[in-house]
Amino acid sequence: MVQRLGAGQQQGLTSIHASETLGLPRSTLYRWQRELINHGPGALEPKSRKPRRHRQPTWSPELADAVLGLREQYPRWGKDKLVILLRREGLQVSTSLVERILTRLKARGVLKEPPRKGISARKRLRPRPYAVRKPKEYQALEPGDIVQIDTLDVRPLPDTVLKHFTARDVISRWDVLEVHTRATSALAAGFLNSIRQRLPFPLKAVQVDVGSEFQAAFEQACQELGIKLFVLPPRSPKLNGHVERAQRTHTEEFYELYDGDLEIAPLNQAFLAWEHIYNTARPRRSLDGRTPNGYLQLCHPDPFLDHLSLM
Repeated sequence: MVQRLGAGQQQGLTSIHASETLGLPRSTLYRWQRELINHGPGALEPKSRKPRRHRQPTWSPELADAVLGLREQYPRWGKDKLVILLRREGLQVSTSLVERILTRLKARGVLKEPPRKGISARKRLRPRPYAVRKPKEYQALEPGDIVQIDTLDVRPLPDTVLKHFTARDVISRWDVLEVHTRATSALAAGFLNSIRQRLPFPLKAVQVDVGSEFQAAFEQACQELGIKLFVLPPRSPKLNGHVERAQRTHTEEFYELYDGDLEIAPLNQAFLAWEHIYNTARPRRSLDGRTPNGYLQLCHPDPFLDHLSLM
């Protein structure tokens, strides 16, 4: 390239034109010319960029041995923990110094990291004989197509924990409520029967999370009754957003105002009264100010809903 530059200059090529043609700065072309003239063609060979001086270790072999010994004893502990252990032994070291020692030991092959075995700490989910993920093509178009069910821990007193069950139809926003002292699959199966009895339309499918209360007896009951059972992926409560929002409403408008008996029987009787108010008297913004009862009479006036007008 330098020879081409020299031949071009003999033909009247300026350094500016040469720089533009070759795509190189003029300073580079001049430097190459000087190297060629002073040292010959070998001077244009690529030179090593290796530093002339290398940083030498500033620690003693004893300190390196101490770091190595601790790291081999505790293979997963990093520099922050090791520096504390070293200081306990009376060694005044900084975190950055320990990091440099570890890096040097690894580079020399003295310190070898233990291999990762790929062990998963996540809890393995049990196989579900009947429940499935909701297919994308399945859409709720009619009341009862999808009823979301969820449980909530309620603590009205410091030493009292109640298991609150809520079922919400995603179309009509009709809720069915029940409370127990535990949340077992047998009690969830009983709640499924309560839902079927108190919904004013057929129950076709339910959607639940991966809680143990929605397995075993509950899943078997869904299968025997021919009710589709959709189970959510782990850690995805937003997919059950309707019933999650309902839980908040019942906490604020029932539990925070309730001052009656906390025994299960009278509490469920109070819930029946609140459920009636909620479904037939409380306006819903999502239903254009109508109640679930009013929405059903207006938008789904099937004969089996006529009895709701008497409620």
